[in-house]
Amino acid sequence: MIVHFKVYICLRSILCNNADMHLKSYIFRQLSYLTHSHFTPPPPLTLINSKIRDLVKQKQYLEALKLYSKNPNFPISTTKFTFPSLLKACASISNLYNGKTLHATITYMGLQSDDPYITASLINMYVKCGSLENAVKVFDELSEREVCTRDVTVWNSMIDGHFRFGRILEGIGQFCRMQRLDVKPDAYSLSILLGVCNNGILGCKAGKQMHGYILRNMFNGDPFLDTAIVDMYLSCGQFAYAWCVFDKLGDKSSVIVWNVMIGGFCEKGLWECSLELYSLAKNESVKFLSTSFSTALSACGNSEDVSFGMQVHCDVIKMGFQSNPYVCTSLLTMYAKCKLVEDAEGIFYQILDKEIELWNAMISAYVNNGRAYDALEIYNQMRVNAIPSDAFTILNIFSSTSMIGLHDFGRSVHAELIKKPIESNIVIQSALLTMYAKCGSNADANLVFSTMEERDVVAFGSVISGFCRISKFEEALGFFRAMEADGVKPDSDVMVSVISACSGLENVDLGGQIHGFVIKNGFQLDLFVASSLIDMYSKCGFLDSAEKVFSGMPHKSLVTWNSMISCYCRNGLPEHSIKLFPQILQHGFHPDSVSITTVLGAISSVAALIQGKIVHGYLTRLEIRCDIQMENALIDMYIKCGFLKYARYIFQNMFPKDLVTWNSMIAGYGSHGESLKAMRLFDEMKRSGIRPDDVTFLCLLSSCNHSGLIEAGQNLFQSMKTEYGIEPKMEHYVNMVDLLGRAGHLDEAYEFVRSMPVEPDRSIWLSLLCACRAHRNVELGELAAQNLLKLEPSIGSNYVHLLNLYGEAELWDKAADLRASMKEKGLKKHPGCSWIEVKNRVDVFLSGDSSSPRTTEIYETLNSLRRNMRKKVDNHVSVD
Repeated sequence: MIVHFKVYICLRSILCNNADMHLKSYIFRQLSYLTHSHFTPPPPLTLINSKIRDLVKQKQYLEALKLYSKNPNFPISTTKFTFPSLLKACASISNLYNGKTLHATITYMGLQSDDPYITASLINMYVKCGSLENAVKVFDELSEREVCTRDVTVWNSMIDGHFRFGRILEGIGQFCRMQRLDVKPDAYSLSILLGVCNNGILGCKAGKQMHGYILRNMFNGDPFLDTAIVDMYLSCGQFAYAWCVFDKLGDKSSVIVWNVMIGGFCEKGLWECSLELYSLAKNESVKFLSTSFSTALSACGNSEDVSFGMQVHCDVIKMGFQSNPYVCTSLLTMYAKCKLVEDAEGIFYQILDKEIELWNAMISAYVNNGRAYDALEIYNQMRVNAIPSDAFTILNIFSSTSMIGLHDFGRSVHAELIKKPIESNIVIQSALLTMYAKCGSNADANLVFSTMEERDVVAFGSVISGFCRISKFEEALGFFRAMEADGVKPDSDVMVSVISACSGLENVDLGGQIHGFVIKNGFQLDLFVASSLIDMYSKCGFLDSAEKVFSGMPHKSLVTWNSMISCYCRNGLPEHSIKLFPQILQHGFHPDSVSITTVLGAISSVAALIQGKIVHGYLTRLEIRCDIQMENALIDMYIKCGFLKYARYIFQNMFPKDLVTWNSMIAGYGSHGESLKAMRLFDEMKRSGIRPDDVTFLCLLSSCNHSGLIEAGQNLFQSMKTEYGIEPKMEHYVNMVDLLGRAGHLDEAYEFVRSMPVEPDRSIWLSLLCACRAHRNVELGELAAQNLLKLEPSIGSNYVHLLNLYGEAELWDKAADLRASMKEKGLKKHPGCSWIEVKNRVDVFLSGDSSSPRTTEIYETLNSLRRNMRKKVDNHVSVD
């Protein structure tokens, strides 16, 4: 085509300069041939330049660069107005190679020296392509050119470039230099500076100074700058200042400033304020953008306010944004966070042309709601539809495989990644480590770890926490030692995992060493680390150490209070847990489900009904939404406090019910002697589709035990093995021995013990011994006692049961010998313990204990009662 065009020009020239008629006739024929058969004149160059600029405006950056590179008359015929568009295209797709080529052309054509717009575009291109050095080089070359250095656009590009690379001080230095050269900043210069006032170097104080500068120099009133001021105050957490600036705006019709306000409150966790602003903007008839809806939906999801979320969903439909992929993704995420996965699925399946973000949102929704298999099914649909996965997809898939232990599936995904650049991403590698660790694959985790070029604290933290979650504590501690050997400094998350490993191993000596490491490295003030230390000392039975950590914390979080309440409950001091609970409110915290569930467990153990009602009333009064764990704890508390009616009411109004709920209620009926109701509830549970577990059968056997239902108990014991494939545990065997023993079937109980496939433990022989004592079977009782004492020769209470058997059978010689043997061995029975609740206070009493401050008053009352009883007996005898 180019050759034909040159021939065409040449022939035209000959035609104009030659008078030979024969030659002219020939040339006309050739021109006609070229014109009509082989040649189409090229479009005007101005049209191509204009087309390039239009493509960039339409964000078709690759097409614009292709049109430029394929045109033979470029770059020489490129106008200076086209180069900024081409540079913008390179910046938008981070194409540094083409950007450098354009820079060379601009330099050759002499356009860089006198056109500040092209210079600013060059600097911006290098910054966005990740080459700050080249941007600085371009800028430094302008020092001798007055035209460009007087242009604020060039300075703005350079200042913004420094800030983008985190070089805050250098950027501020350029701003100061600009002012020294009498180049006045514009609104964009000031907005750039306001954008970095929320970091640690400048801070809110500098932002206020900038605000003052703007007011003094009459920049206020610029909508772009006003929005930047509001955003700065919100980022600094100065909500009152942000509201003040926003409230004084003369024109609030711009949706951008509303979006900044709604988004700023949402990012800081003030979701209710964010939603109130959304409602205000709606009342002001502000024309919302997709960002407006997405931010409001994010606030609804985080606050789990599904009713407001549904209102926003209606607004989305009314305003025609229901097909916007960004808004649809936010809608799906909101419903997922509110546990309405079916609604999230409805959003997902109504979109025909799904972007990768929507696929990722659906996978994430399933993962966060514990539906790992569904997440993997969506991933398989992605592959069938040839949708390429990204890093976010892979992270969620590894989380799914970790949740359900699908090691082989995880390995297959890993195999697909090996050929892709994404595999070398350290975040992906950390997720791989976590997945293999949670699946218990030491070899695979070590292999990934050994091939990592960069092992940062995230990588080490992933594998350490992964092994901790599957209780492989030794392996976790091994990686912690490797981390120290590599010189990688741990963060608080790693320390929490390491302390958890010490708890799991119940190695308080190692835990103490880690505690010293924590203090040495300044982690003792970290709330999560301190809470983990409390938990570790609690599980190891070192209550004093846990109390020291707790009391030594200058600032306590709700997690810390929860840890301490749990600590007292775990170490047999439930009354301390109950006393500690009100202090949470006194210190300005609101108890969460963990606090309430833990304290309800403490209340249950001492049957403190009044305290239980107080906690229940607190939940009802503040309209706190109960989760299933809290409701289960309430049922358990009322059952153990003897109020089966209240437990039944909560049970009947619960939806959904999990296995724990059904087990608790079955156990409640059994412990209150209503075995038939327990059996009927078991049948109802099966009809609802809930499969029983070993705890269910333990509750049922216990119920049969309390009511003496021998045949029913034996049938249940058989069915748990034959129908449900549940292997009996020692507790089930104990219940069967107790069931037979209480009914007086002692020989049958002994035969049952002898036929057990596992070695009987202490509880089996103790149960048989108690049954023998109840039915005065000394011979079998002695046999049971011999086996019991063989297992635990140093427990004084074991001897007491045999001693009582001898006493009740009036075998005084044997009783005396046994008592002498106990005295010789220095054995004593641990005293009994009782609780009493009086006026919202729980007091603990031990048999023979005189440590209570009211001991004298208590014994005087007891003696008074005893004297009154004797008087009544004497009066009754004398009357008779």
